[in-house]
Amino acid sequence: MTKVFIAAKIPDKAYNTLTHAGIDVQVYAGSGLIQKAALRTAVTDIDVLITALSTQVDQEIIDAAPKLKLIANYGAGFNNIDAAYARTKNIAVTNTPFVSTDSTAELTVGLILAVSRRIVAGDQLMQTQGFDGWAPLFFLGYQVSGKTLGIIGMGQIGQGVAKRMRGFGMHILYYQRQPLAPELEKELGATYTDFDNLIQTADYVTIHVPLVPATKHLINAATFKQMKSSSFFINAARGPIVDEKALAQAIKAKEIAGAALDVYEHEPDVEPELKHLPNVVLEPHIGNATIEARDAMAAIVADNTIAIAQNKQPKYIVN
Repeated sequence: MTKVFIAAKIPDKAYNTLTHAGIDVQVYAGSGLIQKAALRTAVTDIDVLITALSTQVDQEIIDAAPKLKLIANYGAGFNNIDAAYARTKNIAVTNTPFVSTDSTAELTVGLILAVSRRIVAGDQLMQTQGFDGWAPLFFLGYQVSGKTLGIIGMGQIGQGVAKRMRGFGMHILYYQRQPLAPELEKELGATYTDFDNLIQTADYVTIHVPLVPATKHLINAATFKQMKSSSFFINAARGPIVDEKALAQAIKAKEIAGAALDVYEHEPDVEPELKHLPNVVLEPHIGNATIEARDAMAAIVADNTIAIAQNKQPKYIVN
């Protein structure tokens, strides 16, 4: 019988599907994130490890699991797993792509609107001392309509953001290594440009690229110095793509107008200087935190586990 360990609490859909298929399922029952020692003990006699994006699966964990055939990451990313080392052990690593597209695109739109219209700060004001009433110059923000949105990385999520923000009357610029097909550019109302022009031109810059060695600190002190002082920076991709200390310094020096983040360079820790700034919105990595997306992710990891149990190839192998 195939044995599975689920290292984090995920939707019941996965557990129910697996048990119905006759698979022996063990689930981490502790509170909070599983600690490395507990994970190392749990994997010693399992065939499949289902783990969350927040849990590191390094060589030590992989070596502790001699029967392991699959690491099914519950997340679109997989930088928490030593996928290259897993490959040397003939262990497949899978992720859950595509199903998070709409949820993450919607969250990005929410971040743009929140930081533009000071929605979070307004809520905090009303939850505390309140206000004296409407006034012509009170709590001014910025409208997005007519402004330029610069999208770095025009994959599925970047395209999802473009579709939505075009509806707000924004002009769309984008940059990635290769331009999209002309017909898709036309559909999105998006114009391809180089990195420097996007950074210098856009009123809002949002990144949607994967975290690989070439994209670590892609956005840094030099980048912020090129941006307009009235521009906003958005990150709902991966934290280490951005030099957070440089971002905090750029905001404090008024090199840019503000930022909205859902991911962090040293997650779950946040650069202390970013906290308590009135023109910064911070969210706790909730990009795909919708019932619909998380259920779809649960279905993928369950189906891939069943594939392994039936000696079939799972979907979305990343190594």
